[in-house]
Amino acid sequence: PDGRSCHGPFARRRQRRAEVKTCAMADDSECTAVKLKSKQEEIFEVDKEVACRSVTVRNMVEDTGLDAPVPLPMVDSKILIKVIEYCKYHHRAEAEALPEDDKNVWDKDFVKVDDETLFNLILAANYLDIKSLLDLTCKTVADEIKGKTPEEIRIRFNIKNDFTPEEEEEVKRENAW
Repeated sequence: PDGRSCHGPFARRRQRRAEVKTCAMADDSECTAVKLKSKQEEIFEVDKEVACRSVTVRNMVEDTGLDAPVPLPMVDSKILIKVIEYCKYHHRAEAEALPEDDKNVWDKDFVKVDDETLFNLILAANYLDIKSLLDLTCKTVADEIKGKTPEEIRIRFNIKNDFTPEEEEEVKRENAW
């Protein structure tokens, strides 16, 4: 009777999801772009299929539609550019069914970055929920650590040792193999 009986709290969300699904099926190029807003409030327009390789972005687009930019306050512009590059490449590689060897070579080259960029890529991949990028970046760090002593790891990653000599000896005893 008040005209709102079929508009519960989730009606708007259902309507937007329907719009997004309709949009995904349309050929209109306006419909297939997602605007991503970085920490610095820079806007990056990205193909919807590429942007939605991120579960976080996909969920936000489903919830709010394509009209407003998707805010990504935890992702720096410089890092977002790298993430977009990764997603574009892997979207194309999947579409063209590129051989695994080609993708592995590209991935290996992609992670040849300074430590700060690598660690920020890990944080971004985790926040954006891009499993393949998170796996790649974490594996890169793991490969750097593999076979190194704690002291070599500290030197490699410029980590300050805050253990006293006594604490360090205790840790060595507890973890002796």
